[in-house]
Amino acid sequence: MYRIDSDFIGRVAPDLTFRANAERQVRVARWLERIGFPATRALPVEQPIEASGRVVTLWGSVCRNDVYAPIGDVARLIRDLHSLDVPSDIDLPALRPFGAPGDQLPALPDLSAVNSAFLRERIEWAREAFPLLPFTLPRGVIHGDANVGNVLLGDDGQAVLIDLDSFAVGAREWDLIQTALFHDRLGWHTCEEYRTFVEVYGYDLTTWEGYSALADMREIAMTTWLGRKAGESAATSEEAEKRITAIRTGASRRDWGAY
Repeated sequence: MYRIDSDFIGRVAPDLTFRANAERQVRVARWLERIGFPATRALPVEQPIEASGRVVTLWGSVCRNDVYAPIGDVARLIRDLHSLDVPSDIDLPALRPFGAPGDQLPALPDLSAVNSAFLRERIEWAREAFPLLPFTLPRGVIHGDANVGNVLLGDDGQAVLIDLDSFAVGAREWDLIQTALFHDRLGWHTCEEYRTFVEVYGYDLTTWEGYSALADMREIAMTTWLGRKAGESAATSEEAEKRITAIRTGASRRDWGAY
């Protein structure tokens, strides 16, 4: 992601395989703009753009500095998003956060052998177990990566939803699990913040019978994303190894770093 100037942001995907996702992001942004939902806006130009084997999308800047919205605003935006009907003119994928059984597993070459093998086993477990969870909320439009890090406070003071990469149709519990996990296991939200989230959204995911299993799965998803980046720096490698070891051994998650 690159700030072009105070008003514009450029997002560059690493190769052309990301084009379909980039096209969907732009269509989702146009839809949300059309209905007046406070989300990041795609610039009114023909996009995505292919350049030097990469895919580029252009966006309006939400704020000059990254200021995250209060947790009540996060809950309100997720609640309002979940009240929307599935758009008829966008082919949103069904939610499959771990892919389908038989899909190729990530190689994870920059992780230790024991942690790489363990993480791949847990991905396979999550693929099989996720569709069998006893979801109770209505299925519908979801953000797919809903958390405080993806809700910015605009320069005008309005909360704005960003990062539209993972929009899908599926279990809305997936959009609630990160906030619950951040509070319950990681300690990134206080008890008061989580109470506010529950009061505004109107549902406490931690009381649901499938919460513990879904929290385990969300940890795997978060850690897999980081594990793919393990070779980029010593810090990401160390964090990925720490997380996998904690999951494998049952250690505390309270020292996990935010990425």
